[in-house]
Amino acid sequence: MIRYAAVLLLLLTAGCASAPVPEAAQPPVVTTQPAAPTPAATLAKRPAAPRVAAPRATATTPVVAPRTPAKPPVAVPPAAAAPLDLNALEAQLRATKAIGVFTKISLKNQVDDLMKQFREHYGGKATRTMSELRRSYDLLIMKVLSLVQDDDQMLASAIVSSREAIWGLLSDQTKFANL
Repeated sequence: MIRYAAVLLLLLTAGCASAPVPEAAQPPVVTTQPAAPTPAATLAKRPAAPRVAAPRATATTPVVAPRTPAKPPVAVPPAAAAPLDLNALEAQLRATKAIGVFTKISLKNQVDDLMKQFREHYGGKATRTMSELRRSYDLLIMKVLSLVQDDDQMLASAIVSSREAIWGLLSDQTKFANL
């Protein structure tokens, strides 16, 4: 059975290869580009405007269709930022099932260490610069986001939206003192 299929396949391919196709039988290759819309078609799509008598076209002056003024873009007001509630965010972190108990304890220790570094920075014991503190803060936020993003998207969204506001509290010495 396989031999017959192989022979049949061989005959079909040999038959196609040996029969030359005459030039006249091949369709001509024509490349076309989409035609540009005519001015009448373009004007038909536009809303009706008052008609103005167009000047007659001569051999040296082309007829130009009058343009309608473009509408100015509509300004969309930015969404108001929700007020930052650190206590609610902390309660959501404690209550989420996306992070295990031991991981929560580890994160709490890392937050405490970061807060201690900020206190030392503002106390004059400059062990770390503000850019190093920002890097530590960003790494901690990214770690928390990676832990909750799959299982608790609402919490991940709340963390992302409050990320800069929290940094604003940490990076300002007077706001940090009020925490």
